[in-house]
Amino acid sequence: MVEAICNKLTLKIRKEMPEIDDERAEAINYGLQLIIGESPKFVILFIIACIFRVPLLSFLALLFIMPYRIVSGGVHLKTHIGCIVATSVFYIGNAILSKHIILESTEKVIITVFVWIFSLIMIRLYAPADTEAVPILRKKERKTKKILSYIIVTITLLIAVFIKNIVISNLLIFGTLLQTIAISRFMYIITNNKYGHEVYKQDT
Repeated sequence: MVEAICNKLTLKIRKEMPEIDDERAEAINYGLQLIIGESPKFVILFIIACIFRVPLLSFLALLFIMPYRIVSGGVHLKTHIGCIVATSVFYIGNAILSKHIILESTEKVIITVFVWIFSLIMIRLYAPADTEAVPILRKKERKTKKILSYIIVTITLLIAVFIKNIVISNLLIFGTLLQTIAISRFMYIITNNKYGHEVYKQDT
Protein backbone atom coordinates (compact mmCIF):
# COMPACT_ATOMS: atom_id res chain seq x y z
CA MET A 1 0.00 0.00 0.00
CA VAL A 2 2.80 2.42 0.93
CA GLU A 3 4.61 1.59 -2.31
CA ALA A 4 1.49 2.21 -4.38
CA ILE A 5 0.91 5.60 -2.76
CA CYS A 6 4.54 6.61 -3.30
CA ASN A 7 4.43 5.50 -6.95
CA LYS A 8 1.34 7.66 -7.57
CA LEU A 9 2.95 10.65 -5.86
CA THR A 10 6.13 10.20 -7.87
CA LEU A 11 4.17 10.07 -11.13
CA LYS A 12 2.31 13.22 -10.16
CA ILE A 13 5.58 14.99 -9.37
CA ARG A 14 7.04 13.95 -12.73
CA LYS A 15 3.98 15.31 -14.55
CA GLU A 16 4.36 18.64 -12.75
CA MET A 17 8.16 18.66 -13.28
CA PRO A 18 9.02 16.99 -16.64
CA GLU A 19 12.73 17.78 -16.19
CA ILE A 20 13.02 15.04 -13.56
CA ASP A 21 14.79 12.04 -15.08
CA ASP A 22 14.42 8.37 -14.10
CA GLU A 23 17.32 8.44 -11.64
CA ARG A 24 15.99 11.47 -9.75
CA ALA A 25 12.48 10.03 -9.82
CA GLU A 26 13.77 6.83 -8.22
CA ALA A 27 15.48 8.86 -5.49
CA ILE A 28 12.28 10.83 -4.87
CA ASN A 29 10.25 7.63 -4.69
CA TYR A 30 12.70 6.13 -2.19
CA GLY A 31 12.54 9.27 -0.04
CA LEU A 32 8.73 9.25 -0.08
CA GLN A 33 8.69 5.60 0.97
CA LEU A 34 10.96 6.41 3.89
CA ILE A 35 8.82 9.34 5.04
CA ILE A 36 5.41 7.72 4.58
CA GLY A 37 6.51 4.24 5.62
CA GLU A 38 8.53 5.22 8.68
CA SER A 39 6.18 7.81 10.25
CA PRO A 40 3.58 5.27 11.51
CA LYS A 41 6.40 3.12 12.89
CA PHE A 42 7.69 5.95 15.05
CA VAL A 43 4.19 6.55 16.42
CA ILE A 44 3.84 2.86 17.28
CA LEU A 45 7.31 2.77 18.83
CA PHE A 46 6.53 5.85 20.91
CA ILE A 47 3.34 4.21 22.20
CA ILE A 48 5.26 1.04 23.09
CA ALA A 49 7.95 3.09 24.83
CA CYS A 50 5.27 4.91 26.83
CA ILE A 51 3.70 1.59 27.86
CA PHE A 52 7.06 0.50 29.28
CA ARG A 53 7.60 4.00 30.72
CA VAL A 54 10.85 4.62 28.88
CA PRO A 55 10.01 7.14 26.10
CA LEU A 56 12.87 9.52 26.93
CA LEU A 57 15.42 6.74 27.40
CA SER A 58 14.33 5.11 24.12
CA PHE A 59 14.81 8.42 22.33
CA LEU A 60 18.25 8.81 23.91
CA ALA A 61 19.14 5.25 22.89
CA LEU A 62 18.29 6.19 19.30
CA LEU A 63 20.12 9.52 19.49
CA PHE A 64 23.32 8.12 21.01
CA ILE A 65 23.77 5.24 18.57
CA MET A 66 22.59 6.99 15.39
CA PRO A 67 26.07 8.35 14.47
CA TYR A 68 27.58 4.85 14.73
CA ARG A 69 24.70 3.30 12.77
CA ILE A 70 24.93 5.91 10.00
CA VAL A 71 28.57 5.09 9.26
CA SER A 72 28.62 1.35 10.07
CA GLY A 73 25.29 0.37 8.45
CA GLY A 74 23.49 -2.83 9.39
CA VAL A 75 20.58 -5.10 8.55
CA HIS A 76 17.17 -3.87 7.47
CA LEU A 77 14.06 -5.95 8.07
CA LYS A 78 11.97 -6.44 4.93
CA THR A 79 8.51 -6.16 6.50
CA HIS A 80 6.97 -3.34 8.51
CA ILE A 81 6.06 -5.66 11.38
CA GLY A 82 9.56 -7.13 11.46
CA CYS A 83 11.05 -3.65 11.44
CA ILE A 84 8.85 -2.53 14.34
CA VAL A 85 9.75 -5.60 16.40
CA ALA A 86 13.47 -5.25 15.68
CA THR A 87 13.53 -1.52 16.38
CA SER A 88 11.59 -2.04 19.62
CA VAL A 89 14.15 -4.58 20.78
CA PHE A 90 17.01 -2.38 19.62
CA TYR A 91 16.01 0.89 21.28
CA ILE A 92 13.21 0.20 23.77
CA GLY A 93 14.88 -3.03 24.91
CA ASN A 94 18.12 -1.13 25.38
CA ALA A 95 16.31 1.50 27.44
CA ILE A 96 14.67 -1.10 29.70
CA LEU A 97 17.94 -2.97 30.27
CA SER A 98 19.86 0.25 30.90
CA LYS A 99 17.30 1.40 33.44
CA HIS A 100 17.36 -1.79 35.52
CA ILE A 101 20.91 -3.15 35.24
CA ILE A 102 23.52 -1.73 37.59
CA LEU A 103 27.15 -2.43 36.72
CA GLU A 104 29.94 -2.02 39.23
CA SER A 105 32.95 0.02 38.08
CA THR A 106 35.12 -3.03 37.39
CA GLU A 107 32.28 -4.86 35.62
CA LYS A 108 31.59 -1.82 33.47
CA VAL A 109 35.22 -1.52 32.38
CA ILE A 110 35.52 -5.23 31.58
CA ILE A 111 32.27 -5.28 29.56
CA THR A 112 33.19 -2.05 27.77
CA VAL A 113 36.61 -3.41 26.75
CA PHE A 114 34.95 -6.59 25.47
CA VAL A 115 32.39 -4.58 23.46
CA TRP A 116 35.16 -2.36 22.08
CA ILE A 117 37.34 -5.28 20.92
CA PHE A 118 34.32 -7.10 19.46
CA SER A 119 33.23 -3.93 17.66
CA LEU A 120 36.69 -3.33 16.19
CA ILE A 121 36.76 -6.87 14.82
CA MET A 122 33.27 -6.60 13.31
CA ILE A 123 34.04 -3.18 11.82
CA ARG A 124 37.22 -4.56 10.27
CA LEU A 125 35.30 -7.46 8.73
CA TYR A 126 31.97 -5.92 7.70
CA ALA A 127 31.68 -2.12 8.05
CA PRO A 128 30.16 -0.34 6.33
CA ALA A 129 27.51 -3.05 6.20
CA ASP A 130 25.31 -2.06 3.26
CA THR A 131 22.24 -3.68 1.72
CA GLU A 132 21.08 -4.64 -1.77
CA ALA A 133 18.69 -1.68 -1.77
CA VAL A 134 21.40 0.85 -0.90
CA PRO A 135 24.83 -0.60 -1.82
CA ILE A 136 28.05 1.28 -1.03
CA LEU A 137 30.31 0.57 -3.99
CA ARG A 138 32.84 3.41 -4.01
CA LYS A 139 36.09 2.41 -2.31
CA LYS A 140 36.72 5.90 -0.95
CA GLU A 141 33.30 6.06 0.69
CA ARG A 142 33.71 2.58 2.18
CA LYS A 143 37.12 3.49 3.59
CA THR A 144 35.86 6.76 5.07
CA LYS A 145 32.88 5.10 6.77
CA LYS A 146 35.06 2.31 8.13
CA ILE A 147 37.50 4.81 9.66
CA LEU A 148 34.63 6.85 11.10
CA SER A 149 33.15 3.66 12.57
CA TYR A 150 36.42 2.99 14.43
CA ILE A 151 36.53 6.56 15.72
CA ILE A 152 32.88 6.84 16.75
CA VAL A 153 32.74 3.48 18.53
CA THR A 154 35.92 4.30 20.46
CA ILE A 155 34.70 7.75 21.53
CA THR A 156 31.26 6.37 22.47
CA LEU A 157 32.72 3.70 24.71
CA LEU A 158 35.25 6.08 26.29
CA ILE A 159 32.33 8.32 27.25
CA ALA A 160 30.51 5.28 28.64
CA VAL A 161 33.47 4.45 30.89
CA PHE A 162 33.97 7.92 32.32
CA ILE A 163 30.42 9.24 32.55
CA LYS A 164 28.96 9.07 36.05
CA ASN A 165 25.33 8.53 35.08
CA ILE A 166 24.86 4.74 35.19
CA VAL A 167 21.81 4.66 32.91
CA ILE A 168 23.41 6.81 30.21
CA SER A 169 26.56 4.71 30.43
CA ASN A 170 24.51 1.55 29.95
CA LEU A 171 22.68 3.04 26.97
CA LEU A 172 26.00 3.69 25.25
CA ILE A 173 27.49 0.27 26.02
CA PHE A 174 24.43 -1.86 25.20
CA GLY A 175 23.55 0.27 22.17
CA THR A 176 27.04 -0.11 20.75
CA LEU A 177 26.91 -3.87 21.27
CA LEU A 178 23.51 -4.18 19.56
CA GLN A 179 24.59 -2.03 16.61
CA THR A 180 27.78 -4.03 16.20
CA ILE A 181 25.77 -7.26 16.14
CA ALA A 182 23.53 -5.65 13.48
CA ILE A 183 26.46 -5.43 11.02
CA SER A 184 27.62 -9.02 11.56
CA ARG A 185 27.23 -11.73 8.93
CA PHE A 186 25.27 -13.80 11.46
CA MET A 187 22.52 -11.15 11.60
CA TYR A 188 22.50 -10.84 7.81
CA ILE A 189 21.99 -14.59 7.49
CA ILE A 190 19.14 -14.90 10.03
CA THR A 191 17.34 -11.85 8.60
CA ASN A 192 17.84 -12.98 4.98
CA ASN A 193 19.84 -9.86 4.08
CA LYS A 194 22.82 -9.61 1.74
CA TYR A 195 25.70 -7.16 1.76
CA GLY A 196 25.01 -4.93 -1.23
CA HIS A 197 28.63 -4.46 -2.30
CA GLU A 198 29.13 -8.24 -2.42
CA VAL A 199 26.01 -8.79 -4.54
CA TYR A 200 26.87 -6.10 -7.09
CA LYS A 201 30.52 -7.06 -7.15
CA GLN A 202 29.48 -10.57 -8.16
CA ASP A 203 27.25 -9.16 -10.89
CA THR A 204 30.02 -7.11 -12.50
